[in-house]
Amino acid sequence: MIEVLRREIVYIWYYFDLQFRQIFWYWVLGMAIGSAVSVFAKDRIHRIFTRMKDTRWGLLGIVPACLLGIASPLCMYGTIPIAASFSKQGMRHDWLAAFMMASILLNPQLMIYSAALGPTALTVRILSCFLCGCAAGLLIWLFYRSKPFFNFSGFEEQTRRDTDPNLLLRYLKNLWRNVKATGMFFLFGILLSALFQRYVPQTTMEKIFGGNEAWGVLMAATVGVPLYACGGGTIPLLQEWLWQGMSMGSAAAFMLTGPSTKITNLGALKIVLGIRRFALYLIFVMAFSWLTGILVNLIV
Repeated sequence: MIEVLRREIVYIWYYFDLQFRQIFWYWVLGMAIGSAVSVFAKDRIHRIFTRMKDTRWGLLGIVPACLLGIASPLCMYGTIPIAASFSKQGMRHDWLAAFMMASILLNPQLMIYSAALGPTALTVRILSCFLCGCAAGLLIWLFYRSKPFFNFSGFEEQTRRDTDPNLLLRYLKNLWRNVKATGMFFLFGILLSALFQRYVPQTTMEKIFGGNEAWGVLMAATVGVPLYACGGGTIPLLQEWLWQGMSMGSAAAFMLTGPSTKITNLGALKIVLGIRRFALYLIFVMAFSWLTGILVNLIV
């Protein structure tokens, strides 16, 4: 029994070490760039977005709003208070929806992490997140043009933590917070991936998430809801699933529903939206993810 246990530990360590060495530097680079954007560029990104309210771009403003949301290094908890301050300054809610949706789905750090999945998956993730933000803004413009969609009462902008006058120390403190926030999820994701490699037959992943089946895409979108905890932690799992036969469309659906329905953040979003609009948000996310996955499978 002890010999069998030792053998299994050796196998799991082999798979763990193999994948760790493959994606470790993507994780390091993602944190380094994410912290740099947070410390040195976040305020500029938000100032650009604030200045947009004085322009006459109309509906077309959802495009730069999406791009600025992707460039913003904030997660959902950081995005909502910032969006509340934008709303107080008179920002259009269709632009806010586009900015928030894109910011929730993607940021520079997660973009670097996703490069470990290969250029196709990275391209799919960037385009699908951008289009999801645009779709959210367009729907708000269509159905809530004459009334506000968000209720930010009670949300205030978070106190800044990057205030050290020494720029190098400010950057290093932010980087260390990044390591603490993502490190355990990253290692746990690799461990789960190693367990999948050892104990889950490849044919299982092909049957569930492979091919062009709409059911597989829907399953991937649904799995993204409870399983997604941290962007860095899901990259090893996605990498392993793609190797084992997961279709690119199923991966796209997972990458959309995961961050947008992250369990730890949905409470704050429900407060901002209210029950009815929160339900509409979930329906939108699931429907867009499913349709995107089917479309990606047809194209890729």
